[in-house]
Amino acid sequence: MNLSRRQFIAAGAGAAALAGAGCGRPRDWATDARRLIGIPTAPPLADALTPSASDEIDAVAHAISRLTFGARPGDYRRVATMGVGAFLDEQLAPGRIEDTLCARVMRHEFDSLADPEGSFFRREGNSGDPLQQLFPALRDRGARVGDLYEFKDKVLLDDLTRATVLRAVLSERQLFEVMVQFWSDHFNIDPSKAEAKWLKAADDRDVIRAHAMGNFRELLRASAVSPAMLWYLDGRANRVTRPGDKPNENYARELLELHTLGVHGGYSQQDVMEVARCLTGWTVRDRKKFFKGRVEFNARQHDHGAKRVLGVEIPAGLGAADLDRVLEIVVSHPATARHLARKLCRRFIADEPPEAAVRATAASFTASRGDIPATLRALFATPEFLAPERRGTKFKRPFHFVVSALRATNAQTDASKQLIDYLLRLGHAPFRYATPEGYPEPASHWQSTLLWRWNFSTALAANRIKGTRVALAELRARVGGDEALMATVLGRRATQAERTAYREAGSDVALLIAAPAFQRC
Repeated sequence: MNLSRRQFIAAGAGAAALAGAGCGRPRDWATDARRLIGIPTAPPLADALTPSASDEIDAVAHAISRLTFGARPGDYRRVATMGVGAFLDEQLAPGRIEDTLCARVMRHEFDSLADPEGSFFRREGNSGDPLQQLFPALRDRGARVGDLYEFKDKVLLDDLTRATVLRAVLSERQLFEVMVQFWSDHFNIDPSKAEAKWLKAADDRDVIRAHAMGNFRELLRASAVSPAMLWYLDGRANRVTRPGDKPNENYARELLELHTLGVHGGYSQQDVMEVARCLTGWTVRDRKKFFKGRVEFNARQHDHGAKRVLGVEIPAGLGAADLDRVLEIVVSHPATARHLARKLCRRFIADEPPEAAVRATAASFTASRGDIPATLRALFATPEFLAPERRGTKFKRPFHFVVSALRATNAQTDASKQLIDYLLRLGHAPFRYATPEGYPEPASHWQSTLLWRWNFSTALAANRIKGTRVALAELRARVGGDEALMATVLGRRATQAERTAYREAGSDVALLIAAPAFQRC
């Protein structure tokens, strides 16, 4: 790991970590009118909200907690009725899930984020919003990358952040949103760098969301030629114009170390340099040029000589095809399957992933040639994922904690500045991580956030977060009283100690949200 380079990138980010949360353009009267009319920001509750009656986290609650950003009231009954297997099938095929409310909120709230559903759902033929099916022009509005330069960069960051929170809260395609976050970390881009300020919005739409539940090979290629990635890791500066020129190796190193083989994947410094040679000539037009944001291959800046990557010869004269050849080599390498499988098992099973589960997941990745749903299906079928002793053991990262609290309480929210401020203070606001490895997964990184978790819990329960409201009395009545409310939030019946503490605190839902049991999934 090249720490000095990453530290330099982090230092260059400066004060951008706090810049976007409170910045937005003035809303026009039509947007304000839509808010007065009232677009719902919480799905309607089901007729039956029966929570778990088990004293332990059972298979149903476990599946919901690991595959989603948290159970909403009624989710337990729905999944128990359909069966865990059917729930897995449903979430592994997000294009078949109707997601009308989330799509409409995205469309009404975020003019800057053209085509908020992403090309994945266009391929699947399910936009999620009947209005978009009736008026195809709505889907294509502002889809060109260059249109993003028309917005202030702080507006784009603000909108991206809020949209990410609202999708996690509202979407029925929960596993898809979990994987969007996973790949956003895996292919992390700090939008404070240069023109990534504008282009990260396109990367989120056209790379991450378009391929999050598709094929890893296609996702990797889309990332390699992403305008934002070409800016962030200096791929646009990787050129050879005369004999003796050395290529820029920044992206090549991260491609091997982070995106594919992993730090212990068996590559050498020579491999890094050879990959960098393969990737010379790719560039992106900057904001001062026509067709800004367009990715191009400049053959005059490419090293056309023969290369050797991980022991595989790449003949001279392939030109732009060098990119696809090198990506095929690294994706097919066994170390890539192991690296990705380990990260997926760390996300869905344990911070120290069991080797048997890693092997099974890696084998599926290889056999399916990088099919992401097939790889996940194999992971979810492992005994290690299903084991009762694994349930309720993973510490939620702050974003997961905040969103799960909003979902558990059926909160209505517009993801306002005050809500985003809590994520900033918790250190886990989307798109604020400066270095390429993305936000860490292990609990050890997040243990210092407990005080701010309590502050958030009390503010949420007391309706002190502007733009966010919970109707606790109504929810308590709908689910059937305090016992049922505790079971709804915790995913199981409360223990005697938890019931006593809840009563002594005056039926304080903040206590439930801040409780040790709710910090884990």
